[in-house]
Amino acid sequence: MTPAAPLTPAPATHSWFDDTHALIAGSLFVALGMTMFGHAGLLTGGVAGVAFLASYASGLPFGLFFFLFSLPFFVLSWYRLGPAFTFKSFGAVALVSACTTLAPKVVRFELLNPWVASVLGGFLIGFGLLALLRHQASVGGVNILAQWLQQAKGFSAGKVQMCVDLVVVLAAFWVLPPMQVAQSVVGAVAIGAILALNHRPGRYLGV
Repeated sequence: MTPAAPLTPAPATHSWFDDTHALIAGSLFVALGMTMFGHAGLLTGGVAGVAFLASYASGLPFGLFFFLFSLPFFVLSWYRLGPAFTFKSFGAVALVSACTTLAPKVVRFELLNPWVASVLGGFLIGFGLLALLRHQASVGGVNILAQWLQQAKGFSAGKVQMCVDLVVVLAAFWVLPPMQVAQSVVGAVAIGAILALNHRPGRYLGV
């Protein structure tokens, strides 16, 4: 007689209030972390890293480039992850873009050590992304690709995100001093570690 297979609990369904709260809180966490990175002159990976480079080079707000560079990835999101994921992710990207643009008017850092910014800012971004991903949303770009690879192929979204982020940050050796690149690498690892440890396939059953 074969033993019965362990029962897997049915996924818990998030209410609209749950999703709205996670969308706002997660986006604000990401925006604050990005603001810390920008103040310290750091980079992160993916679309955000490219947006930081464009912002540093042009003097225009990071949020503007982040929003524009994220738009093409919503095509993949629409066809591979569905309209609900796409709309929520678009809202998150718009909120992060707006908050990072407005942040200098309401948040000022009189003293912010770049190493502290890389770790604390990375953790804030990581936890913000975690909140969004657990409510079927993201902040666009590579985050959308990582989420699709986890759902379709079983890859860890956190590990995918970390690998891409490290490649983008290491490429910054061409434009940033080595110390800033090293600090940016620490930030990328901090972000990826939060996702890799807490956003694994099958670990969280809420939908």
